[in-house]
Amino acid sequence: MRQLPIFVTLLLVASCSQEPERRYTVDELLADEALLSRAISDCRGNPGELRNTVNCQNAEAADGKRRLQNMRKALGG
Repeated sequence: MRQLPIFVTLLLVASCSQEPERRYTVDELLADEALLSRAISDCRGNPGELRNTVNCQNAEAADGKRRLQNMRKALGG
């Protein structure tokens, strides 16, 4: 019976020690097209929860930067 509180405590500690999500920079997202597409898709698919996260903000910034680069290339610049 004495082991039950110890087990419950260990279970609670294990569930709280979740590894944080990796944060990607704008440059990392620009360098990896698949990662950027996945991040944009995830963020736009769940804007209520993810819109204000660092990864979504960086993904939107990278997407905007990529669009500008593509427009410059299309205009010959």
